[in-house]
Order: sequence, then structure tokens, then C-alpha cells
Amino acid sequence: MKIESIETFTNEFVSIVRVRTDEGHEGWGQVAPYLADITAQVVHRQVAPWLLGRDLGTLSLADLDAATDEVLEREHKFPCSYLYRALCGVDTALWDIRGKIENKSVCKLLGGTTASFPAYASSMQRNITPEQELARFQKLKDLHGYSSFKFRIGKECGHDQDQWPGRTEAIIPTIRKGLGDDVTLLVDANSSYSPPRAIEVGKLLQEHGINHFEEPCPYWELEWTKQVTDSLDIDVSGGEQDNYLPIWQKITRGKIVDIAQPDICYMGGITRTLRVVELAKQAGMPITLHAANLSLVTLFSLHMMGGISNPGKYLEFSIEGLDYYPWQNDIFTPGFQITDGNLAIPDTPGWGIELNPDWLARQQYQISRVGQDFPDLKLRAGL
Repeated sequence: MKIESIETFTNEFVSIVRVRTDEGHEGWGQVAPYLADITAQVVHRQVAPWLLGRDLGTLSLADLDAATDEVLEREHKFPCSYLYRALCGVDTALWDIRGKIENKSVCKLLGGTTASFPAYASSMQRNITPEQELARFQKLKDLHGYSSFKFRIGKECGHDQDQWPGRTEAIIPTIRKGLGDDVTLLVDANSSYSPPRAIEVGKLLQEHGINHFEEPCPYWELEWTKQVTDSLDIDVSGGEQDNYLPIWQKITRGKIVDIAQPDICYMGGITRTLRVVELAKQAGMPITLHAANLSLVTLFSLHMMGGISNPGKYLEFSIEGLDYYPWQNDIFTPGFQITDGNLAIPDTPGWGIELNPDWLARQQYQISRVGQDFPDLKLRAGL
């Protein structure tokens, strides 16, 4: 099987990828969100040249691993996030094709047998009062039966600062008291704290029965995070920003965190994320994927969480609507279905969704085909 064409349908925030093969198969994927118009150019200039016309065998995991390595080794001068973000678009489309060929959902390809997976309601906002956040959570609990919620503390990359003075100390007891003790609570600090402040906040979290402390320190300071993990009883999590496998080896082997949180789109797709899953499995570490918006990244994550043998307790599910992420609207059908706090896993082949043709028609379009000349590769030959 060979790739005949790679197409992108792109706006500033999201780029959907369609892959077609010489045997008439078609699959859909997505690059990582945000500045997706830049990432789409990387798809065509640095990913497509190495995969168009390449023999992909039967699309076994070994075949997909080899294709992934081919791109990254050919582009070894660019060990950067954009290359991984772009690779994800093609990789996830190939998993869709594989599922359609085998007449299985991606979840079942990965070994999954369940029809749904527990989700936690994930807030993306800090410019919101504790009382406003509590009101949102209470409404969602009544509407969808959520039993797990995540809210934001500190300030993003905050150097020990809060979003405004006292917000963290106020929101923790407010959410706990307002939702009661039967609800699981998680927090995300987004690289906010130094170790002493993170440990101080962590003890406050423990006092209020918070279950999960995400990215307490700047994510690049692994030793800082390790100090926090070793000092607290609460589960410390992290890894959403990390896409370099040697870093993941350090995270897992060094037990830097208790819970690993790779992002499929940042990692470069299902194939590379499975390598992190295996590293975490060897370390006895669960995987709770990062999925912070309702584009296809949440769908990819849903299938993987339902299919791997070391999933965490729940899947991240953004509660932000079109007022916050207007670009999420109308990309694919059917939409996500949450019942009693559980997210239904599509059971039809591949990803189990259809892309909206009207949405596709409104996006910037580009195609790379077999036989296309890539003069940029000649210019880079001497690098």
C-alpha cells in the first residue's frame, strides 16, 4: 500500500488532513491545534516528501513505526515541535485507514473492548472567580452526571504568582465544599510554581482531598517536579508539553511524576504516543492523555484511553464552548456524547466520524501528490 496524496484543510486554529492510497483507501487525521496554518505547510514540505509513494506494507504497527522514523530521520535537522505536530496529521489519518481496512474502531485496533470511558470536566479558564467556576461545575454535574472536575490554580508560567492575589487559596475550598466529598477533583498549575511554593500548595490540596496536581513546576525543570512528587502524597502529573522520547525516558524511568500526560497531537500521532505508553507501562505509570479542546485530539485520546492497558482513571474533556473556542464548531459528526460522566467511544471503523463537507469547503486547501517535485529538498541537501 502506498500513499497517493496528502491534503490539508486549514485555518489558523485547526488543520484536517486527508490521506488517500493507491488502493483507494481514504483516512482523516488532524495536526495539533493552534497556528495550524503554519503546521500545514510543514505537512507538505517536510512530511509529505518522505511518505508519498512509500510502501507502507499492511499498515501494521511495525509499518507505521518505520514510516514515522523515516520522516524524523530524514528531517533530523529539525527536532522541533512543528515537525511532530505535522506528522500527527498523516499518522492519525493512516490509523483511520487501518481501522477501515480491518473493519474495527481505532480503540479496538489497540485492544479495547469498552463502549465508553469516564471523563473529567476540564476548565480552561483562570480569569473566572471561584464562585463562577463552582456554578459551572454544578450545572454540568446536573446535566451530564460528571463526577470528576479539573480547575486552574496559580498563573501560567507564573513564577510563584497567582492569577490574582488569593485566588488559589479561595478556589480550592470553594470547589470542594460546593461539590461535596463524593466528587473527584483535579487541579492544573500550568508550570506556575517553584518547588517550595508547589509543595505548600500541594499540602493545601491534600487537606481538601484533591486527587491530582498537574504540572506544578515549569515543565522543563524535571528535577523541580521530582522534588514535588517525592514530597507529597497527592498524585503529581505532567508531560503534555513533552514530545522528545529521550525526555520521556527520563520522566518515566526517573519517576518524575506519578501520572504521564502526553498529548497525541504534540507527540506526532498515535504511533509515537504508543512508545510513551510503553515506557510508562514499564515504569508502572498510568497514562491520562492531555486533550484540551474539542477538536479531533479528544477523539484520538478517547480511542487510545479505551484501548491501552495502562489508562488513568479518566479522560480530559474540555467544558469550554464556542464562546471560548469558536473554531471548534461543526468540524465533524456525530458530536461527543456524555452520559453519566462517561464519553461514548464510536464503534464504527476508524475514528467513527464523518467530516463536515461544508466546513471543509470553507478552509484553505492544499494537496501534495505522488510525482510532485520538491525543490526545497534539493536546496537542503547539503545541510
